[in-house]
Amino acid sequence: MTKGAPVRIGILSREKDAESNRRLVEAFTSRGHDARVLNTMRLSIELVPGAPTLAYRGKPLPRIDGVVPRIGVSATFHGAAVLAQLRLMGIYSPVSARGLRCSRDKLQALQVFAETSIPYPPTAFVCRRSDLGPALDRLGEPPYVVKVLQGTQGSGVLLAPDRHEAINLAETLLDADRPVLLQRFIAESRGRDVRAVVVGDSVVSAVRRVNDTGEFRSNVHRGAKPEKIAIEPAFAETAIRAASALGLEVAGVDMLEGADGPVVLEVNSSPGIHGMEDATGDDIAGAIAEHVATRASE
Repeated sequence: MTKGAPVRIGILSREKDAESNRRLVEAFTSRGHDARVLNTMRLSIELVPGAPTLAYRGKPLPRIDGVVPRIGVSATFHGAAVLAQLRLMGIYSPVSARGLRCSRDKLQALQVFAETSIPYPPTAFVCRRSDLGPALDRLGEPPYVVKVLQGTQGSGVLLAPDRHEAINLAETLLDADRPVLLQRFIAESRGRDVRAVVVGDSVVSAVRRVNDTGEFRSNVHRGAKPEKIAIEPAFAETAIRAASALGLEVAGVDMLEGADGPVVLEVNSSPGIHGMEDATGDDIAGAIAEHVATRASE
């Protein structure tokens, strides 16, 4: 296919009318491409030796050149299988199956960061009550953050002001068969962080999210207000490296402003678009459309 030629793009999502999906369809079509939302859960995998393929709503998948995954948490397992199948079929995706899984599993992501020397909060993974005390000893003085392995928009993230509370919170999760992550609290970033949207090898939009309600979490869903910023080079470089390490060409990277520089908190493989565009005026959907169309036509 000639570079720059019109391409056919599938936006993988269960929410056809979501505003971010509408913006993506608009961005692709305004550039002369064809884009449509495909319900991720209606894609079925067909593994035929020598000819792996996908069916959509029981019929052969119409020709597409690439996809933009907007796969929700509840569809992670199926979505990752679909992304792996697309790779077998030679269809481009800016999010790999491994990248999707890592972005949804905080422990896997942290292990990738450890391997690639990306800064992150000191963390302990615990699945037994008897390991809680020694883990907290190694993390140092309170407060501590107690997390579940999977969660979005700040859910499953708790602040423990002291050792006793951290153990109580962690034991409650462990009793429910929920292994926990214990993290050192980055006090200087309380209630604030930086979100950078990475597309390809660039940061195309960035905000500082500030929560003045007393809430330690800086998620917009928890009351934080986003403010457009000119991102500092160290934060932009860290965001790009974190996304690349996880196998993501499109990502939202959340970073704390630590005393010694950026500290990666989380990487989102389906970053919100319309909210960031409203806060910044940046054409994030357009940047994604241009990147995906170029890569899909290679």
